[in-house]
Amino acid sequence: MNTPNQRLLKRVEDLGAILRPTPVVRLRYPCMNLYAKLEYCSVVGSIKDRPAYYMLRDGIRQGAIQQGTTVVESSSGNTSSALAVFCQLLGLTFIAVVDPNIQGHYLGLLKSTSTQIEYVTEQDDSGGYLNNRLKKVRELLETWDDILWTNQYNNSSAMTAHYQLTAGEIIETFSELDYVFVGVSTAGTIAGVSQRLKYHFPNVKVVAVDAVGSRIFGQAPKLRRIPGIGSSIVPGLLKHALIDDVVHVTESDTIKACHELLWEHQILTGGSSGSAYHAVTNYRYSKLNPTVLFLCADRGTAYMDTIYNPDWSVS
Repeated sequence: MNTPNQRLLKRVEDLGAILRPTPVVRLRYPCMNLYAKLEYCSVVGSIKDRPAYYMLRDGIRQGAIQQGTTVVESSSGNTSSALAVFCQLLGLTFIAVVDPNIQGHYLGLLKSTSTQIEYVTEQDDSGGYLNNRLKKVRELLETWDDILWTNQYNNSSAMTAHYQLTAGEIIETFSELDYVFVGVSTAGTIAGVSQRLKYHFPNVKVVAVDAVGSRIFGQAPKLRRIPGIGSSIVPGLLKHALIDDVVHVTESDTIKACHELLWEHQILTGGSSGSAYHAVTNYRYSKLNPTVLFLCADRGTAYMDTIYNPDWSVS
């Protein structure tokens, strides 16, 4: 293990205070006590702020990230945005490996930082881009000196962030909880949240929400256009998740649910949140008037040119 850079370590430890608790709001919905945790109130704007910070902090603590280290990650938007902001604040170089599905909002944020952007435009055998994005990451690791891949699909620090922070805030908010619905992509959120909630609320039911056409839970791959939920691979962190049930949501249902969240509950949020809300409102509950929580992972402002654009379609 390398010796940590003390100046960089102090800087990242000081930066940790930026990860303040996110609010939980109650929604009016019949036959259940329904709550949404607004993760988009994080400083950069998504649920990925916490794992991005933890992956950088732990890399610096372990000496794997020094002042001259280049950080690289493959991301559809939220993780790369958080890493881009935190790396710039820490004086680190960051490379984001992205594809054509990235929302214009995220691309603009990456361009506004000191981030180097690598575009992957060739689809893989799943009809998506993730496998080829990961291939590009591995090429960069072979050709660059002093470069570190945060590897959000397998980095236990991402899971720890949600165990300590996201789940910790949920425990402080609720005296009882019957169901929690979590959108899945890298599986870091559901792994960390489920482990701690299952310990604190032994009877809570953890429902994973995935996209139709995602490979995470064994479905045949299909072209998907809404980022932030689903994956073309089975993430390594999934094996740590304690999951009771899985719900797959079509992209058309995701869009409808996002609009319902906006007009019925005045929450402007992204695709994974809409998917979770659709799963919540169509689930068969085994308990009368259950207390139900779902996570709103990111802001809808990033999806104004897609989900909230009447001229855009997933068909």
